[in-house]
Amino acid sequence: MSQPVLYLKNANIFQDNILILKNLDFEINKGEFFYLIGKTGSGKSSLLKILYGDLPLIDGVGEVVDYDLPSLKEKQIPFLRRKIGIVFQDFKLLNDRTINENLLFVLKATGWKNKDEMQSKINEVLTKVGLQDKGYKMPFQLSGGEQQRIAIARALLNDPELIIADEPTGNLDPKTSMEVMALLNEIHKSGKTILMATHDYSLILKYPQRTFKVENGEVFEVVHQQ
Repeated sequence: MSQPVLYLKNANIFQDNILILKNLDFEINKGEFFYLIGKTGSGKSSLLKILYGDLPLIDGVGEVVDYDLPSLKEKQIPFLRRKIGIVFQDFKLLNDRTINENLLFVLKATGWKNKDEMQSKINEVLTKVGLQDKGYKMPFQLSGGEQQRIAIARALLNDPELIIADEPTGNLDPKTSMEVMALLNEIHKSGKTILMATHDYSLILKYPQRTFKVENGEVFEVVHQQ
């Protein structure tokens, strides 16, 4: 039996004391890829924030990469996030420094010390996303698709147990979206566990995986028609 990388049971999610999602009950096992779909404002991002410690889980049971969410302390959050790679819709790259410096910043912030090891890791993740020759460039010199590939490279730096991608293709044109999706699919095939929030159904049709829908304050599994 595969060990769950994350699970929620009887979980209620609140934001500013308002109940956003109720009775959540699902788990993701190691090596799975699953989509979280739902309209803008349905609560997808609130659910993801619970998982990486941005919102507290105050009602219910939940665990992510061996961290108990209801008892999660502020000082544990940086350690939790070392085990999770997060890819955002708007890239969140630092525009005042090169791609190499962006990645170096993350490694230093997560406790890496050895310069050679850090550069070797940066080269490794840039090669994985096909941008090994772009490290010297500034983020604004890259296309949107390239910036999102860098964001995926950044998410891979600490060899995470779980990758959370929050609308990673939301700011990209359809062709670039498919390229980024193909890359995430490759990363999944290498053994990574991925949870991806999206509202782009064309991606789900092309790369079908287990899909959970957020609607009317609840989360339920969608069965794809063959």
